[in-house]
Amino acid sequence: MNIIALLIDLFLHLDEHLEKVLQQFGAFTYLFLYLIIFAETGLVVAPFLPGDSLLFVAGTLAGSGHLNIVSIYLGILASAIIGDSVNYAIGNKIGPKVFSKGNSKIFKKEYLEKTREFYAKHGAKTIILARFLPILRTFAPFVAGIGNMHYRTFLFYNFLGGFLWVTLFTFAGYFFGGLEVVQTNFHYVVVGIIFVSIIPLVIEYAKHKQGPKMGKKQLEHATYKEIKQTLKEY
Repeated sequence: MNIIALLIDLFLHLDEHLEKVLQQFGAFTYLFLYLIIFAETGLVVAPFLPGDSLLFVAGTLAGSGHLNIVSIYLGILASAIIGDSVNYAIGNKIGPKVFSKGNSKIFKKEYLEKTREFYAKHGAKTIILARFLPILRTFAPFVAGIGNMHYRTFLFYNFLGGFLWVTLFTFAGYFFGGLEVVQTNFHYVVVGIIFVSIIPLVIEYAKHKQGPKMGKKQLEHATYKEIKQTLKEY
Protein backbone atom coordinates (compact mmCIF):
# COMPACT_ATOMS: atom_id res chain seq x y z
CA MET A 1 0.00 0.00 0.00
CA ASN A 2 1.54 3.32 -1.06
CA ILE A 3 1.53 6.52 0.95
CA ILE A 4 -1.50 8.00 -0.86
CA ALA A 5 -3.58 4.87 -0.18
CA LEU A 6 -2.52 4.95 3.47
CA LEU A 7 -3.55 8.60 3.82
CA ILE A 8 -6.93 7.93 2.18
CA ASP A 9 -7.53 4.99 4.51
CA LEU A 10 -6.49 7.12 7.50
CA PHE A 11 -8.97 9.88 6.63
CA LEU A 12 -11.88 7.62 5.70
CA HIS A 13 -11.57 5.37 8.76
CA LEU A 14 -10.23 7.91 11.23
CA ASP A 15 -12.73 6.90 13.90
CA GLU A 16 -11.73 3.23 13.73
CA HIS A 17 -8.01 3.99 13.80
CA LEU A 18 -8.41 6.34 16.74
CA GLU A 19 -10.43 3.75 18.66
CA LYS A 20 -7.64 1.21 18.10
CA VAL A 21 -5.08 3.71 19.37
CA LEU A 22 -7.27 4.33 22.41
CA GLN A 23 -7.61 0.61 23.14
CA GLN A 24 -3.88 0.00 22.78
CA PHE A 25 -2.39 3.09 24.41
CA GLY A 26 -5.09 4.34 26.76
CA ALA A 27 -4.30 7.75 28.26
CA PHE A 28 -1.40 8.23 25.83
CA THR A 29 -4.06 8.77 23.15
CA TYR A 30 -4.43 12.32 24.46
CA LEU A 31 -0.75 12.99 23.78
CA PHE A 32 -1.10 11.40 20.35
CA LEU A 33 -3.94 13.78 19.46
CA TYR A 34 -2.11 16.81 20.81
CA LEU A 35 0.99 15.98 18.77
CA ILE A 36 -0.95 15.54 15.52
CA ILE A 37 -2.70 18.91 15.88
CA PHE A 38 0.58 20.56 16.86
CA ALA A 39 2.37 19.09 13.82
CA GLU A 40 -0.46 19.93 11.41
CA THR A 41 -0.48 23.57 12.49
CA GLY A 42 3.13 24.04 13.57
CA LEU A 43 5.24 22.25 10.95
CA VAL A 44 5.10 23.57 7.41
CA VAL A 45 6.12 20.11 6.15
CA ALA A 46 3.00 18.41 7.59
CA PRO A 47 -0.09 19.99 5.95
CA PHE A 48 -1.34 16.52 4.94
CA LEU A 49 -2.23 15.49 8.50
CA PRO A 50 -5.93 15.39 9.51
CA GLY A 51 -7.22 18.53 11.15
CA ASP A 52 -10.95 19.29 10.97
CA SER A 53 -11.96 15.62 10.80
CA LEU A 54 -9.67 14.69 13.70
CA LEU A 55 -11.26 17.34 15.92
CA PHE A 56 -14.73 16.04 15.04
CA VAL A 57 -13.80 12.40 15.71
CA ALA A 58 -12.10 13.30 19.00
CA GLY A 59 -15.23 15.17 20.06
CA THR A 60 -17.37 12.18 19.10
CA LEU A 61 -15.26 9.82 21.23
CA ALA A 62 -15.53 12.29 24.11
CA GLY A 63 -19.30 12.40 23.65
CA SER A 64 -19.47 8.61 23.89
CA GLY A 65 -17.43 8.62 27.11
CA HIS A 66 -14.19 7.20 25.68
CA LEU A 67 -12.30 10.47 26.19
CA ASN A 68 -12.61 13.34 28.64
CA ILE A 69 -14.02 16.37 26.84
CA VAL A 70 -12.24 18.91 29.08
CA SER A 71 -8.83 17.26 28.58
CA ILE A 72 -9.40 16.87 24.85
CA TYR A 73 -10.66 20.39 24.32
CA LEU A 74 -8.07 22.27 26.40
CA GLY A 75 -5.16 20.11 25.20
CA ILE A 76 -6.04 20.41 21.52
CA LEU A 77 -6.71 24.14 21.88
CA ALA A 78 -3.28 24.63 23.46
CA SER A 79 -1.65 22.47 20.77
CA ALA A 80 -3.28 24.49 17.97
CA ILE A 81 -2.22 27.84 19.45
CA ILE A 82 1.32 26.70 20.28
CA GLY A 83 1.62 25.07 16.85
CA ASP A 84 0.83 28.32 15.03
CA SER A 85 3.24 30.21 17.30
CA VAL A 86 6.06 27.75 16.55
CA ASN A 87 5.29 27.99 12.83
CA TYR A 88 5.49 31.78 13.07
CA ALA A 89 8.85 31.52 14.85
CA ILE A 90 10.22 29.16 12.19
CA GLY A 91 9.14 31.50 9.38
CA ASN A 92 10.63 34.47 11.22
CA LYS A 93 13.91 32.63 11.70
CA ILE A 94 14.46 31.08 8.28
CA GLY A 95 12.49 33.53 6.10
CA PRO A 96 15.45 35.05 4.25
CA LYS A 97 16.98 31.60 3.67
CA VAL A 98 13.77 30.35 2.02
CA PHE A 99 14.15 32.91 -0.75
CA SER A 100 17.91 32.65 -1.09
CA LYS A 101 17.60 28.99 -2.14
CA GLY A 102 14.84 29.49 -4.71
CA ASN A 103 12.05 26.96 -5.27
CA SER A 104 11.80 23.61 -3.51
CA LYS A 105 9.04 21.03 -3.18
CA ILE A 106 7.76 22.76 -0.04
CA PHE A 107 8.76 26.41 -0.40
CA LYS A 108 7.59 27.12 -3.92
CA LYS A 109 7.39 30.83 -4.56
CA GLU A 110 3.92 30.32 -6.04
CA TYR A 111 2.60 28.97 -2.71
CA LEU A 112 4.16 31.84 -0.81
CA GLU A 113 2.79 34.39 -3.28
CA LYS A 114 -0.73 32.91 -3.01
CA THR A 115 -0.54 33.23 0.77
CA ARG A 116 0.84 36.78 0.49
CA GLU A 117 -2.08 37.70 -1.80
CA PHE A 118 -4.49 36.29 0.77
CA TYR A 119 -2.92 38.56 3.39
CA ALA A 120 -3.11 41.52 1.00
CA LYS A 121 -6.85 40.89 0.58
CA HIS A 122 -7.90 39.88 4.10
CA GLY A 123 -5.20 41.38 6.31
CA ALA A 124 -4.47 39.90 9.73
CA LYS A 125 -7.85 38.10 9.65
CA THR A 126 -6.06 35.60 7.41
CA ILE A 127 -4.81 33.94 10.60
CA ILE A 128 -8.45 33.20 11.54
CA LEU A 129 -9.71 32.29 8.07
CA ALA A 130 -6.76 29.99 7.43
CA ARG A 131 -7.76 27.82 10.40
CA PHE A 132 -10.65 26.55 8.29
CA LEU A 133 -8.62 26.02 5.10
CA PRO A 134 -6.31 22.98 4.87
CA ILE A 135 -2.81 23.74 3.53
CA LEU A 136 -3.29 27.49 4.05
CA ARG A 137 -3.71 26.66 7.75
CA THR A 138 -0.06 25.56 7.72
CA PHE A 139 1.37 28.30 5.51
CA ALA A 140 -0.41 31.36 6.98
CA PRO A 141 1.52 31.52 10.29
CA PHE A 142 4.74 30.67 8.47
CA VAL A 143 4.32 33.62 6.08
CA ALA A 144 3.30 35.85 9.02
CA GLY A 145 6.66 35.00 10.57
CA ILE A 146 8.51 35.68 7.32
CA GLY A 147 6.78 39.06 7.04
CA ASN A 148 7.59 39.85 10.65
CA MET A 149 3.96 40.59 11.57
CA HIS A 150 3.79 42.23 15.00
CA TYR A 151 3.74 39.29 17.37
CA ARG A 152 1.07 40.82 19.60
CA THR A 153 -1.24 41.10 16.57
CA PHE A 154 -0.39 37.59 15.45
CA LEU A 155 -0.98 36.17 18.93
CA PHE A 156 -4.41 37.82 19.22
CA TYR A 157 -5.64 36.35 15.93
CA ASN A 158 -3.91 33.07 16.69
CA PHE A 159 -5.86 32.71 19.95
CA LEU A 160 -9.13 33.79 18.36
CA GLY A 161 -8.74 31.57 15.29
CA GLY A 162 -7.64 28.59 17.35
CA PHE A 163 -10.55 29.03 19.73
CA LEU A 164 -13.14 29.21 16.94
CA TRP A 165 -11.67 26.27 15.00
CA VAL A 166 -11.22 23.87 17.92
CA THR A 167 -14.51 24.81 19.59
CA LEU A 168 -16.59 24.44 16.43
CA PHE A 169 -15.33 21.04 15.28
CA THR A 170 -14.70 19.43 18.68
CA PHE A 171 -18.10 20.28 20.12
CA ALA A 172 -19.84 19.49 16.84
CA GLY A 173 -18.50 15.97 17.29
CA TYR A 174 -19.33 15.97 21.00
CA PHE A 175 -22.97 16.99 20.59
CA PHE A 176 -23.85 15.50 17.20
CA GLY A 177 -21.40 12.62 16.74
CA GLY A 178 -23.47 10.33 18.95
CA LEU A 179 -26.69 10.72 16.99
CA GLU A 180 -27.83 7.49 15.38
CA VAL A 181 -27.98 8.97 11.90
CA VAL A 182 -24.39 10.23 12.26
CA GLN A 183 -23.12 6.96 13.72
CA THR A 184 -24.75 4.96 10.92
CA ASN A 185 -23.16 7.17 8.26
CA PHE A 186 -20.01 8.16 10.13
CA HIS A 187 -17.61 7.61 7.23
CA TYR A 188 -19.79 9.80 5.01
CA VAL A 189 -19.86 12.51 7.65
CA VAL A 190 -16.06 12.52 7.86
CA VAL A 191 -15.80 12.62 4.06
CA GLY A 192 -18.30 15.48 4.06
CA ILE A 193 -16.21 17.46 6.55
CA ILE A 194 -13.11 16.93 4.44
CA PHE A 195 -14.98 17.83 1.25
CA VAL A 196 -16.42 21.04 2.66
CA SER A 197 -12.98 21.99 4.00
CA ILE A 198 -11.28 21.66 0.64
CA ILE A 199 -14.00 23.28 -1.52
CA PRO A 200 -12.28 26.72 -1.39
CA LEU A 201 -8.98 25.12 -2.37
CA VAL A 202 -10.60 23.24 -5.25
CA ILE A 203 -12.14 26.47 -6.51
CA GLU A 204 -8.81 28.26 -6.30
CA TYR A 205 -7.08 25.37 -8.09
CA ALA A 206 -9.70 25.43 -10.87
CA LYS A 207 -9.21 29.17 -11.32
CA HIS A 208 -5.47 28.63 -11.43
CA LYS A 209 -5.72 25.91 -14.09
CA GLN A 210 -8.10 27.93 -16.26
CA GLY A 211 -6.19 31.16 -15.97
CA PRO A 212 -2.65 31.93 -17.02
CA LYS A 213 0.14 30.61 -14.87
CA MET A 214 1.96 33.05 -12.65
CA GLY A 215 4.52 34.74 -14.79
CA LYS A 216 7.95 35.87 -13.78
CA LYS A 217 6.68 39.41 -13.19
CA GLN A 218 3.91 38.28 -10.85
CA LEU A 219 6.24 35.98 -8.94
CA GLU A 220 8.50 38.95 -8.30
CA HIS A 221 6.05 39.77 -5.50
CA ALA A 222 6.97 36.51 -3.78
CA THR A 223 10.11 37.98 -2.29
CA TYR A 224 11.20 38.44 1.29
CA LYS A 225 11.00 42.21 0.87
CA GLU A 226 7.51 42.14 -0.68
CA ILE A 227 6.07 39.88 2.01
CA LYS A 228 7.48 42.17 4.70
CA GLN A 229 5.98 45.14 2.86
CA THR A 230 2.54 43.45 2.75
CA LEU A 231 2.56 42.62 6.45
CA LYS A 232 4.37 45.66 7.84
CA GLU A 233 1.15 47.39 8.97
CA TYR A 234 -0.10 44.43 11.00
